[in-house]
Amino acid sequence: MTKWEYALLVRRRMARVDAAGWEVTFHWYGPDGSMLDVSPFGETALAHLNRAGEQGWELVSVSENPSLEGTSELHRYHLKRTAPVPAPRARLGGGSRGVRRPRD
Repeated sequence: MTKWEYALLVRRRMARVDAAGWEVTFHWYGPDGSMLDVSPFGETALAHLNRAGEQGWELVSVSENPSLEGTSELHRYHLKRTAPVPAPRARLGGGSRGVRRPRD
């Protein structure tokens, strides 16, 4: 059975009071619960989605927060990829189950 891990890319666009006009930020919420500001890695959602795709992530859905009006936007990009298969655990004791012979 295929197991999945999920991540979230959030794009925020907010009006600024200074001459810059708009501020756009991107935050990555990883499957381990971590949050990372990935804004320096690209200026568009497509740049971030292409970067995620190179790492095996697939876009599942996009949602927009409809409660924000006028001067701000919030978009969520939901992604998934197959979860890595954990390595088999090594057996304790070196794997032999016999009586130990004394050394000469």
